[in-house]
Amino acid sequence: MTARGLIIAAPQSGAGKTTITLGILAALKRRSIAVGAAKAGPDYIDPAFHAAVTGAPVVNLDSWAMPDGLLDVLAARTAAADILIVEGVMGLFDGAPGEAGHRGATADLAAHFDLPVVLVLDVARLAQSAAAVVRGFATHDPAVKIVGVILNRTASERHRDLIAEAIGTVGFPVFGALPRDATLALPERHLGLVQAAEYINLPALIDRLAVLAERQLDLDAIAAAAAPLTLRGARNNDSGFIPPPGQRVALAQDRAFSFVYPHVVEGWRNAGAEIIPFSPLADEAPPERADACWLPGGYPELHAASLAAAQRLAEGLRRFAQTRPVHGECGGYMVLGETIEDADGHCHPMAGLLGHSTSFAKRKLHLGYRAARLLSDGVLGTKGALVRGHEFHYASLVSRGDDDAFAELSDSSGRALGPSGGRRGRVTGTFFHAIAADGI
Repeated sequence: MTARGLIIAAPQSGAGKTTITLGILAALKRRSIAVGAAKAGPDYIDPAFHAAVTGAPVVNLDSWAMPDGLLDVLAARTAAADILIVEGVMGLFDGAPGEAGHRGATADLAAHFDLPVVLVLDVARLAQSAAAVVRGFATHDPAVKIVGVILNRTASERHRDLIAEAIGTVGFPVFGALPRDATLALPERHLGLVQAAEYINLPALIDRLAVLAERQLDLDAIAAAAAPLTLRGARNNDSGFIPPPGQRVALAQDRAFSFVYPHVVEGWRNAGAEIIPFSPLADEAPPERADACWLPGGYPELHAASLAAAQRLAEGLRRFAQTRPVHGECGGYMVLGETIEDADGHCHPMAGLLGHSTSFAKRKLHLGYRAARLLSDGVLGTKGALVRGHEFHYASLVSRGDDDAFAELSDSSGRALGPSGGRRGRVTGTFFHAIAADGI
């Protein structure tokens, strides 16, 4: 048995998908409906907000990085939910170039799982022309079924009614409308929303969004529009799961290190690994009983002074690396280097286990899917293995050091990007975030 579900999508980023998804989840939960949530694409932050509402683990579903079998295995985890709400990424049809169904687009998931789509329209600068937008999106791909529309940022009741009437003439119901309200916006920083764990007033905001959804949206119609998930891949395989880096994995977990995908950790546990969390910000060293250490991404650039002062951490990492593997992804990679330059231009010494230095003062956006061909046996697999993932960071390398490269990268089009990351002894690191072992 699988859950019924639907996708919340939009024509573009910034239309209000996350706010509306949270409101619907919270309002349905108030009705004692078991709700589940998933996030399309590579995103660490939105799922934490979903989990704060549902109280259950939230999966990422990524059609570019994940083979079909892994998509289905993860979606099947939601079988206990009455309704699964999948929040889309970017615009509905936006994704990487390439084969249909494997572009990382929200539309790929709609087609793969046969899930209906509710389209969120930001109508702050639209009136009746919104109907043409809906008609175009509804007819663009026969495999993608739009079942209704939610209007966001309406200026008045008259504005809402004009748009709803126009959309009705092209055959689509409007499930409700939210007015313009700047206080509903979630706070942001350079990598997206401020993390859910740092948002002090999150319970109050969730309550407010639930009340707003109850008042402004037709929750009965939204719930009725959900349809059963269709699972197409091999459901009971381990295709795409990344092997654990050790039998007992010391995993850095705090406000500076929180970007690790739940399905990656789940895959480690399912393979028999024990996860042992520790906090670098609390100046904790990786536990001695662990046989591998993993420093995930996050916001070390915002905590560079505290990390530089964490002497037990630095000494513990150096001692650990003498006999056991240590790996850093993105922010973790930055901390394994010589220095981090913060936004004010101050340089802070880091662990020095790799020879590079990074700067958050010299910002440059690095964003996109990546395929990594491993250059040696290590924590992500054997030499020559292909791992799919992404990069998303503003930090720049100001010194590459002289370490061996960790992997050869290519982008979503297959264009070679050259060597990436570093490898010295048992220590490895890269800006690349791993999502899945290649199986596409």
